[in-house]
Amino acid sequence: MNRYLYNSIKKDLQKKMVIVTGPRQVGKTWLAKALMPEFTSPQYLNFDNIADAAIINNQSWLIKSDFLILDEIHKKPQWKKFIKGVYDTRVKNQAILITGSARLDTFRRGGESLAGRYFPMRLNPISVRELKDSVKPDESLALLNRLGGFPEPFLSASDTEAARWRNQYYTDLIREDILEFGRLQEVRSMRLLLELLRSRVGSPLSYTSIAQDLQIAPNTVRRYIDILESLCIVFTVRPFHTNIARAILKEPKLYFYDSGFVLGGEGRQLENTCAVCLLKHVQYKQDIDGEDIELNYIKTKEGKEVDFSLSKKGKATHLIEVKTSDDSASTSLNMMAKKLPGAVALQLVQNLRQEQRKNNISIVSAGKWLAQLSA
Repeated sequence: MNRYLYNSIKKDLQKKMVIVTGPRQVGKTWLAKALMPEFTSPQYLNFDNIADAAIINNQSWLIKSDFLILDEIHKKPQWKKFIKGVYDTRVKNQAILITGSARLDTFRRGGESLAGRYFPMRLNPISVRELKDSVKPDESLALLNRLGGFPEPFLSASDTEAARWRNQYYTDLIREDILEFGRLQEVRSMRLLLELLRSRVGSPLSYTSIAQDLQIAPNTVRRYIDILESLCIVFTVRPFHTNIARAILKEPKLYFYDSGFVLGGEGRQLENTCAVCLLKHVQYKQDIDGEDIELNYIKTKEGKEVDFSLSKKGKATHLIEVKTSDDSASTSLNMMAKKLPGAVALQLVQNLRQEQRKNNISIVSAGKWLAQLSA
């Protein structure tokens, strides 16, 4: 199975350098190597490999290589300046692909500019849409809720193997990646925070409440969550509002890239899987089509809440409520549909006997609808 970015990367490599980022073990290296047969003389180099690192440092890769893959290159000091030089002095028609963990995207934001030289792409976990040609949507949604969308645990189709993978995955993240952002004495607090967040998925974050639970300052909690977000362990969804400043001040909701890590039952895992699928759709439209599209949620002053909204150029296009089995129209969704008549109101139900329309709300199969997204 070719990953969903395969054709887009292949096309864009003919124009500029491509930089692919994403969570650890989401399939970036596999995708890069899968593209190699498209070229005559490809070469893959990983900066984590001592021999490859020497080749990279000496720039002694094959001169006639028409496809150069540099993996984990952000670990090289002054990597952006190095890549800029490599790109500007490359041989004619040489395609260059840079891959690395989420840290690459974080470190890309400052220092030496690569402007005009690359296309950024974000690789996300497997989604219902990506599986639609091989697995029925309802089945794939149930599997993603249980196993998460990272390739290794998902393809194992085993709860035991997924649990073993997950234990090692989060141990490595805390021991290696988080230590690069924080101090050794903070690791215990970060581990406790990560455990606590597993059961708070889908609820507006109260930094003060979390700080009290962990006995640390609210600003420290905010910084820790920023680190987890930078490393693509979690992502936040902010409330939709036409006034951007007000939206930023409101509490975000938090989700994990790995739905299998979420605690709290089937409903919470379902909402997390829908959030990952929607994020993937939004980032694909941003990276590939250049669209001004955002993923948010809606909460009124009266406390009425809609799980998700999609907006384009600042205007809401979709209002989305997620339910496990309830096919009665959500009162909050119905109210917001009346306030925002230009938006499509959807209630995604995982276990749905019959799709129907009630008032302004379309009650549809969650799996089938998610299978129609862009990625």
